[in-house]
Amino acid sequence: MPIEVATPKYVVIVNALQERIESGAYALGSTLPSETELIREFKASRPVVVRALDLLRQDGWIESRQGKGRFVLGRPGRAGQRSRERAYAALDSAEETDSTVLGAEVLPAPPRAASALNIEPGTPVLARRRLVVVDELGPVELGTVFVPIDLADGTDLGKTDPLSDGLLRHIAARKAVRFDHVTERISARLPSEDEASLLGVDRFDPMLTVLLSICDRTGAPQLAVDLLLPASRHDLEDVYPLD
Repeated sequence: MPIEVATPKYVVIVNALQERIESGAYALGSTLPSETELIREFKASRPVVVRALDLLRQDGWIESRQGKGRFVLGRPGRAGQRSRERAYAALDSAEETDSTVLGAEVLPAPPRAASALNIEPGTPVLARRRLVVVDELGPVELGTVFVPIDLADGTDLGKTDPLSDGLLRHIAARKAVRFDHVTERISARLPSEDEASLLGVDRFDPMLTVLLSICDRTGAPQLAVDLLLPASRHDLEDVYPLD
């Protein structure tokens, strides 16, 4: 019997809202339905709806205005489209209802993180590990952020309390760092026994691995983020011009 993998609910919501924006059903500058209305329409939980809206915002389809709601920007154009890497919860999401910080400790940088930070393997770094879970889908992201000790000093990254403002915003606010771009390397492997248990998958289920080097305006790596993503729970999609 063939195995059928259902499209994640947040992807269904993203696709539906994009189609409505492109068709003009949601006109340029108009207000999107509220989270409550979308929860009711798509029969989804609030974290799933919020995740879909965050993806649309990061891709430049909509914008959020404090206290006023979310507004339609239209299909991102070539000139106006905001340049970004894929949306990973480890970078943008507040660590609240959808995630658990599994630990934060100083340890020698493993070779993979050291290469992303352009430092010698074994150099002490702060490692913060986090598991992200989406309602109706399950664990979707197991990630470790590796932070140089001098950058971690004066932040709350060494605590296991959730960061309500998200990783990058928290560091930028505390350390006056201006992040500029991300280098992304994607590969694949099988999970370890511990990783499989945390992600709720079989030991032989394929995993996507993503290594992010987050750089400042000079191109110097400031953070390394090592992510493990169950392949069956992710759709990696991108849009770019052919000329």
